[in-house]
Amino acid sequence: MINGAHVVIHSHDAEADRAFIRDVLGFSGVDAGGGWLIFRLPPAEVAVHPTEGFARHEVYLMCDDLEATLAALTAQGVAVAPIEEQRWGRLSSITLPSGAQQPVYQPLHPLPQD
Repeated sequence: MINGAHVVIHSHDAEADRAFIRDVLGFSGVDAGGGWLIFRLPPAEVAVHPTEGFARHEVYLMCDDLEATLAALTAQGVAVAPIEEQRWGRLSSITLPSGAQQPVYQPLHPLPQD
């Protein structure tokens, strides 16, 4: 029934962030019309966390080796945050051209299989 997910990132500089996703992260995409780029994402997973406050959604990019990924992005001039060790994974973030922080993590938890 469901065959995918469409993720929306709201940005104060959508053009710059789209170029970053295409040129720096290397995601392929298509022009859906009028310059609206839609990018193909790698496999994804979804988790539902309880909350006491406002319900919100988060988008994390995943990688197999956080240090190598951050080193490659740093070499391209991307600002990266220090790595935090969490129970569930190794976490950092990268700064998008708009100034927004995009979390990136290396999961340590079991991954769902196809």
